Amino acid sequence: MGIFDRDLWNEVFGTLSKNLLRTFLTTLGVIFAIVILISLLGVTTGMSNGFDKIFAGTATNSMFMWTQTTSIPHKGFERGRRINFTLEDVELIKKQVPEIDIVAPRIQLGNFQATSTVVRNGKTSGSGVYGDYPSISLVSKKRMVEGRFINQNDIDAAKKVCVIGLDAYKLLFDKGEKAIGKSIQINGIYFSVVGVFKKNDNINFEGENAIFVPFTTFQRAFNSGNRIGWMAIKIDSDKEVAQAERKIKTIIKKKYNIHPDDARAIGSFDFSQIFTGINAFTLVLQGFAFFVGIFTLLAGVIAVSNILLITVKERTNEIGVRRALGATPRIIKRQILLESIVLTAFAGIVGFVISIAGLHLLDNLYGHGDYPFVNPTVSIPQVIFSFVLMVGLSLLIGLIPANRATRIRPIEALREE
Repeated sequence: MGIFDRDLWNEVFGTLSKNLLRTFLTTLGVIFAIVILISLLGVTTGMSNGFDKIFAGTATNSMFMWTQTTSIPHKGFERGRRINFTLEDVELIKKQVPEIDIVAPRIQLGNFQATSTVVRNGKTSGSGVYGDYPSISLVSKKRMVEGRFINQNDIDAAKKVCVIGLDAYKLLFDKGEKAIGKSIQINGIYFSVVGVFKKNDNINFEGENAIFVPFTTFQRAFNSGNRIGWMAIKIDSDKEVAQAERKIKTIIKKKYNIHPDDARAIGSFDFSQIFTGINAFTLVLQGFAFFVGIFTLLAGVIAVSNILLITVKERTNEIGVRRALGATPRIIKRQILLESIVLTAFAGIVGFVISIAGLHLLDNLYGHGDYPFVNPTVSIPQVIFSFVLMVGLSLLIGLIPANRATRIRPIEALREE
């Protein structure tokens, strides 16, 4: 009698259907285990996708660097000396730090996070005004509503153009009014609007009330000279940001006679550390999901084994008769193992359906808002691995009642009757 023999499968399903309530209750453990495993893996994937959405358009292998005041006297200079970056510093670190991919020098009108009064037809907006190069969009991409961002032609010609945020647009323009080609006034100087951007789904450093003008235009219009406020720096993807950061600080400190141990003179923020930390967090969550799911699954499969042991005890007479009629231990063992696998596989499929439906519901509820939670799905390899693991455990655990059944002797089974 082969594995695909109809009589064998009729016996398997006949045995499992004799006590439907007990069979159903037995499968609950496996169903619950699969729901936990798949749900945890799906939720972890949803969180990972949510964080990817937050960081989309932002170079994760980037950092920001700015100057402050010295905290240690050095080479005749007292502490408290103010350091200012210049455009020459940008070229210097480009030449001496090969790990650098992009350097975007930036400057802001007024102090850091300061706002300037922007005027148009009697309407005003307190906006942050930034002088930028087009390369800033490669570090933090802008989501344009209409028009365009600053380009190289604007830089070369020092055009009096600007890109405004959606909040600034709402304060300066009437609803539905076209902003492209219209002029706004910043500190008494007129700029023509060439683009409007809105908040990204990802990280937004400046907010929607910001205004961007070409860096060269900013120099001339606001007499900033060669000074820059800070630098947004993108590092090659195969290089470490921390290593490049140390090199840059060493070069800058040497140029400006800053003590090598002065940690306050040059401020920096390594954006890659956040991304690395989040990746580590999601990996830990995935590991936790597998750990909890596998042990819950093991508990469910053990429950199946225990029920099969009880079933074997109840079927002692039946097994003995079959042995007396010529059934080999192999045939008996195969039927018990098939019962274990069928019971577990059925419960697993039900668990898969329930968990996928639950993940779909979670995606509808939370996958389209401000939560870091998007498309909580499980991959095909994860499903295959979970199913193979479930069947493998049921096969191993099923050996216990199967071996118990093969040890039943016909004469002892008839005496039981």
